[in-house]
Amino acid sequence: MNTPRPIPLLSDDDADESEEIMACVLVFNASDPSGAGGISCDALAIASVGAHALPVLTGAYARDTREILDFFELNEEAVGDQARAIVEDVPPQVIKVGFAGSPENIGVIAELASDYDGVPLVAYMPNLSWWQEEKIDEYLDAFRELLLPQTSVLIGHHSTLRRWLLPDWAGDKNPGPRDIAKAAATMGVPYTLVTGMPLADQHIDNVLATPETVIAHEKFERIEAVFAGAGETLSAALAALLATGLELPEAFSEALNYLDRSLDEGFRPGMGQVIPDRLFWAQPEAEADADEPVGMHMTGDFFEVPHNETKH
Repeated sequence: MNTPRPIPLLSDDDADESEEIMACVLVFNASDPSGAGGISCDALAIASVGAHALPVLTGAYARDTREILDFFELNEEAVGDQARAIVEDVPPQVIKVGFAGSPENIGVIAELASDYDGVPLVAYMPNLSWWQEEKIDEYLDAFRELLLPQTSVLIGHHSTLRRWLLPDWAGDKNPGPRDIAKAAATMGVPYTLVTGMPLADQHIDNVLATPETVIAHEKFERIEAVFAGAGETLSAALAALLATGLELPEAFSEALNYLDRSLDEGFRPGMGQVIPDRLFWAQPEAEADADEPVGMHMTGDFFEVPHNETKH
């Protein structure tokens, strides 16, 4: 992965040349009316850690805070036109891909990314078990063939990445982060961030790895609570921190610390899952409840709603 560029001094002819312009992240994701994930999550998290989102909409979920009910994709022309219009005006420092919505949209995103091969691409693979199986297969195949070769950092929950990248794993133990990173590397991915690695002592680990080594990891105690949008929050924060010029290990640590605080201040606006508070720093300070657990709040699957048992 190319070293992320620092915040550039991008000034037009009429601007003061000493004016520092905020780093920009080109984001592809869907609309989520619950606010748990999707494009609104990306925009909030990116802004919260100090960058500016250039959001490109790929479709829209019909969902509440409990579950995804349906998805309505935008066609590839609409996605491509949105992206090209903004990148011809504003150069991004990082490209972040969430849910692209269709194999055709993945193709458009991959084509555009190839024109910016010096720009790091952060790809997040969500849990897709809510979708039809044939659509999952087509989507994952397109992502593997078209986007993984251009991906600088792949992010996903351990169970999601294991089922996708190592479907025929036959080892006695679950594959570790380096095993998953090695599978991703066969498609050209240099770095893989595996979240929610189960540990024996009621902790979970989050590991940044290559096929050769573990670069960094952060371990947290498991606390049972069901969150939605945590993985998207982490991936958006990491993309934004890379855009501002942080090296990858430092961005990894800062993004997890940001997620920690977002989950710790999470709230339940409806009858379903808890949503991370990506603007926790803007809330008035309150006295801590002595009975309130301190630390990162974890779900049983950490960043994910519990999976159904499919091969993906």
